[in-house]
Order: sequence, then structure tokens, then C-alpha cells
Amino acid sequence: MSKADGLFVNMCREILDHGFSTEGQEVRARWEDGSPAYTIKTFGVVNRYDLQDEFPALTLRPTAIKSAVDEMLWIWQKKSNNIKDLKSRIWDEWADENGSIGKAYGYQLGVNYRFKQGEMDQVDNVIWQLKNTPQSRRIMTNIYNFSDLMEMGLEPCAYSMTFNVTGNKLNAILNQRSQDILAANNWNVVQYSVLVHMLAQVCGFEPGQLVHVIADAHIYDKHIPIIEELIERPQYPAPKFRLNPDIKDFYDFTTDDLVIENYQKNPQIKNIPIAI
Repeated sequence: MSKADGLFVNMCREILDHGFSTEGQEVRARWEDGSPAYTIKTFGVVNRYDLQDEFPALTLRPTAIKSAVDEMLWIWQKKSNNIKDLKSRIWDEWADENGSIGKAYGYQLGVNYRFKQGEMDQVDNVIWQLKNTPQSRRIMTNIYNFSDLMEMGLEPCAYSMTFNVTGNKLNAILNQRSQDILAANNWNVVQYSVLVHMLAQVCGFEPGQLVHVIADAHIYDKHIPIIEELIERPQYPAPKFRLNPDIKDFYDFTTDDLVIENYQKNPQIKNIPIAI
């Protein structure tokens, strides 16, 4: 059975059984009708995924893997902050009349900085270091730029990546300040698992571990019945995943270079209410 399913079930049960309820408190998030979106939350969740062992897509419900990766490439490869460059509509709520989400996500990764090896942006710095100084303990990105927060449509949720090479394995830590577990958990896990696979391939490594650290892991009140049904579903083996081996440059990857096989999964859950 999928280990990712097991991690997800255990995390959800921990939140539901032992989490803290924000009901009655002043909360920022609202449902579409304007009512407060309360949560049950747990502080400091850490999940570890061994990418050599399996590709961690949930089988409890299907994850739209190529759509998730399209968003990741929108941020990391296109370094865009405009929803017109994105195939899905998931950022529409935070975009202005021109389609911009402000100085957030891709914008931050595309800003040039002065590094010892020259001027470049954060993504190019990661790739340069992985190829030239792989034993460095300083291979990381951070898009939570305090000086630009007031010009962001949404302050970054997944805000930093730290890469670490052990032997021939590329490992990474994804830090996230906040996460809607039902709507976004496996979406983010899949995105950054693929990113590790891609960077490993073009920099000469094997994918290793992805460690996902979530500061505020929460389940919204309207999502509780859905989660309770979801974690009781049957579990299946994880799907097989591979990349087009001909791609040698990170900027050449497209979603067409992803191959997902034997993805046995439960039915999709439709019309999930989203708090904004």
C-alpha cells in the first residue's frame, strides 16, 4: 500500500483527535458566504517521503499531478506571477485585473542577487551550487521577502526549500507556514517531489528524501466530514513515476515529460469549499 496514504491518514487523525479548534476566535479566512472559516489545527507537522521508495501521490483520492507540476513550473521555471501563464484557475482569487498576483512566488525566484559565482536568481543559484559545490550546506531558496509582503496578492505558504546532497542522493526540506490539508497537502507534496526528481536528473544525482515541514497544519470545519470519509477509503500501491531521461536542462522540462503509470485511485471528491 502507498506509504503516502499512511502518512496522510495518521496526520489527519492526529489533527482531528488532538488538534486545537479555532472556533469562536477571530480568524482571517472566510467562506464564500462571508462566514468565518474555523479550523482544527496542529502545530509543527513533519512528514518524510523517500522518493527512492515510491512516488508519494495519494491513492485515497486522485491528485492532478500534471496540473500540480504546471503550477510548480510556473513558479520555479517561468518565474511568473501572472495567472495568464498558468493553465489552472487556482490563483484567480488573488490576481488583479491584469492577472498579476504581485511580488509573490515566481516573482521572488526571478529576482537577481549577487553571489560569489556571479549575479543570478535563486533557482539558477541552486542549480549552479548542485553542479559545482554539491557538499555546500547553503543550497536554499526563500521567497518570504518581508520588504515585498505588502505588494503580494497572498503571502507565500510554501516559502523555502533547502537542498542537501548525501552521497549520490539529492534531498530537500520544504518549509510551509500554513496548509489547508484537504485542498493542498498532497498537491504540494507531489509538486516538490517532482522538483527534486527534476533537479536530481539535470544535476547528476538520484532523488533522495523530501521532508515536508508544516507550521500550521489545519483542517477547515467544512472539510471535517470529507476528511473523515476520505481516511476510511481503501488504499492502493503508489503509482510509478519517471521523467523523460533526455532532458538535461531544468528549463526544458514540460508536463509532457512526466510519465505516471499504474495510478490506481479512489474517486475524486468534487466541489470542495475553499476558504479565502
